[in-house]
Amino acid sequence: MSNFKLNRRQVLATGAIGATSAMLPGFAFAATKWDMPSAYGAGNYISKAYLGFAEDVKKRTNGELEITTHPGGSLYKGADILRAVREGQVPLGGRFLGAHSKQVPMLGVDTIPFLATNREQSKKLYDASKDAVNDALAELGLKLLFAPVWPPQGLFSKKAVNTVEDMKGIKFRAYDSSTTRLANLMGAVPTKTEASEIAQAFSTGVAESMMASGAIGLWQKIWDYADHYYEVNAWLPKSGVVVNSVAWDGLDDSTKTALTEAAATAESAVWNEMEAQNAGYIATMKKNGMKVEAPSAELLAGLNKIGEQMTEEWIKAAGDAGAKVIDAYRAG
Repeated sequence: MSNFKLNRRQVLATGAIGATSAMLPGFAFAATKWDMPSAYGAGNYISKAYLGFAEDVKKRTNGELEITTHPGGSLYKGADILRAVREGQVPLGGRFLGAHSKQVPMLGVDTIPFLATNREQSKKLYDASKDAVNDALAELGLKLLFAPVWPPQGLFSKKAVNTVEDMKGIKFRAYDSSTTRLANLMGAVPTKTEASEIAQAFSTGVAESMMASGAIGLWQKIWDYADHYYEVNAWLPKSGVVVNSVAWDGLDDSTKTALTEAAATAESAVWNEMEAQNAGYIATMKKNGMKVEAPSAELLAGLNKIGEQMTEEWIKAAGDAGAKVIDAYRAG
């Protein structure tokens, strides 16, 4: 474990989700060894980006700050990572921020279905929302270092889907408030399933369909359980590497600069790699017998209509800050 940990007084100061953080002025932590948990396995390109980031930080700080990555939920499960960073159990972590959008809507801006459906649009949305996301994280006592992007989300299904009506009654894997709402609007039945449980859920009939990237399809060998993958490009979700604000404030300027520069390098590299990785995932799924198809015009029209409704619902939940983000994105 790292040598960074908040005492009880500091934990109370950071507060729970939704509370403002009252940081203790002048309190510094030794910046020698930090642990960084993340939820996904070590083999995927984003986990590798985390490792590259850690190695770059060590190099830029001449070994004064060493970050040890803990992929695959080995240190904290995905659902516990943000809390662990917020409460000071670890100084930083990689977490899919959209999973917390029910409590903090701004953290789910990149999971609004059919708002940003390719890399260019996703980058525009990220640029338009980054400051607002950081403001929301600051309320939790956190700071965003960088946000690696995942491939576009497609529709996996055991049976053919030609229209939204074909999803009625289908058991749909949901992992956050957005995918639960999407299931409901499609007429599907949401079933909560963690990433590590997908194969089991499909093999036992708990799930029959889901929105996920080709990366999930590859890791879970989903072709053993489902026949169809529709490239609907619903959204391009991002994970966030977040650091505890107390830990950040305790760093000297040169270490902050090293972290910031390493974060920018890692973010640029992972965004540039995403499309090539996705092409590889798609090719592997095809090779293993999965039917990879473009959605029908009818299916896409129905999904886009749902996306418009969910965009308006998100703006209402996120308030003025959310409306400004969407306006800025659309203007861009």
